[in-house]
Amino acid sequence: MEKQTVELAIDGMTCDHCAVTIQDALAEVPGVERAEVSFPAKRAAVDTKGAAPQSLVHAVEQAGYRATVVEPPTSTSSPSRAPHLSSGRKPDVIVLGGGSAGFAASIHAAALGARVTLIEGGTLGGTCVNVGCVPSKTLIRAAEVQHRAAHHPFDGIRTAAQAPDFANVMAQKDALVTALRQEKYWDVLAAYPNVSLHQGRGMIKRDLSITVDGDVLKPGRLIVTTGAAPWAPPIPGLAEAGYLTSTEALALTKRPVSMIVIGGSAVGLEIAQLYARLGTRVTVLEAMRTLVPAEDAEVGAALADYLREEGIEIRTGASIGRVSRNGSGYTVEAARDGRAERFTAEQLLIATGRRANTRGFGLEDAGIDLGKKGEIQVNEHLQTSRPDVYAAGDVIGDPMFVYVAAYGGNLAADNAVNGNSRRYDLSALPRVTFTDPQVASVGVTEQEARAQGTDVAVSNLPLAYVPRALAARETRGFIKLVADRRTNRLVGAHILATEAGEMIQEPTLAIRHGISIDDLAAAFHPYLTLAEGLKLAAQTFTKDVKKLSCCAA
Repeated sequence: MEKQTVELAIDGMTCDHCAVTIQDALAEVPGVERAEVSFPAKRAAVDTKGAAPQSLVHAVEQAGYRATVVEPPTSTSSPSRAPHLSSGRKPDVIVLGGGSAGFAASIHAAALGARVTLIEGGTLGGTCVNVGCVPSKTLIRAAEVQHRAAHHPFDGIRTAAQAPDFANVMAQKDALVTALRQEKYWDVLAAYPNVSLHQGRGMIKRDLSITVDGDVLKPGRLIVTTGAAPWAPPIPGLAEAGYLTSTEALALTKRPVSMIVIGGSAVGLEIAQLYARLGTRVTVLEAMRTLVPAEDAEVGAALADYLREEGIEIRTGASIGRVSRNGSGYTVEAARDGRAERFTAEQLLIATGRRANTRGFGLEDAGIDLGKKGEIQVNEHLQTSRPDVYAAGDVIGDPMFVYVAAYGGNLAADNAVNGNSRRYDLSALPRVTFTDPQVASVGVTEQEARAQGTDVAVSNLPLAYVPRALAARETRGFIKLVADRRTNRLVGAHILATEAGEMIQEPTLAIRHGISIDDLAAAFHPYLTLAEGLKLAAQTFTKDVKKLSCCAA
């Protein structure tokens, strides 16, 4: 029977998870060989052998959405994919950028049988291991140990804990970074003989050849994974005064007496709190009305209160007017609610986000389209405007997480080598901010769900009702769950707790697989774990938690 492709227009989708749901429903229709659903395009392309178009429409409707056939079935010998080599040999792959996405792409392409050349012009390992998550989380842990030694959790009495030796803390951080770079990058690279490392800056030509230090390389496929770098807004006087980025802030050799942090999202708050706990007087200035503005507003407000309790000065809704510097430090002029304010400190950290590293590689000259912030534009297969070129990781824009980069690198390699069989899906992506308490979330906020027209049900459980938190004398925070009343399914989870990052995986799986609130509440959760709080939060949709016993089912 001849293969046909049917294109459907889809109505009713509100997020990428809707697209996944429809795609799964179409895949169950007898005769369907392959289905791809795009949320942005509101389209589905279905390859069938014998499935009637109306059966596809019916499957979409049964899943709770609407579909119409937008063009008649067309015969095709294969779906629309990246070009394959006619000989069947795997294409040679060049990966431009040796960070998390680049390594994941290189290793996976090699495992698929391709010969891979990895090009890196800087330090192997990229942002995370060298100047991002590894050094920051190491310093956060050191600061946490210092803080807990000084504030006994059982009596609230401040003790005379000795401040840690700052230089020693930094030296331990550097030693860990060096060890992990060797073990997780150099040693791993040595285990893949069909991956060769070419150190130098690569330049892409119009014909997609790559020049590196005079050498010319011609890929069968090119995967761009050049990452991102800290970005500073155009504040008057900032360029002349100079400032710290997160990279420099994590590499200081002397602890500053005081620090101003411009930017109240994850990076700025993590660094602000770790330095405050090591003894620095810290002021945080955030332009939005709440901290971590991408998160639920209740989370940002509560976190600000906890940070203030530790002595950090928090100013939200701050519009920065000018920065200046003299021999004693920095002065930042700002306005809040129409009132002018001035802040002074020894150091100034700019933590206002990151931008893709796309300049100086010849991308635009090679016909590779970029977005408004310089990010490489890709389709749902991570394919660029040039069919033989893919991109993954921070260079394609937000969200810039190392686990997303690794996932994207793996997927880009698979599609580049084997054709576009996999779709980039971030519909259930967990996020963690490593403050204390931590912020962890997945799915949509209550405000976002209402804006999408969802009939929202909300559960908000203070940690004071979680036995584990009571036993640990650590009841700061809450668990907020957002559900769709129509389907009784979880659409968002927002946790503020000391171990929120360890708790977020269960809601992530619930959203990804459409687990109902009732099933979440009925599942076994070991007693005296923070995860039990998720069960209690799910029960709170229909029950008064004050009337439940410790072991209530």
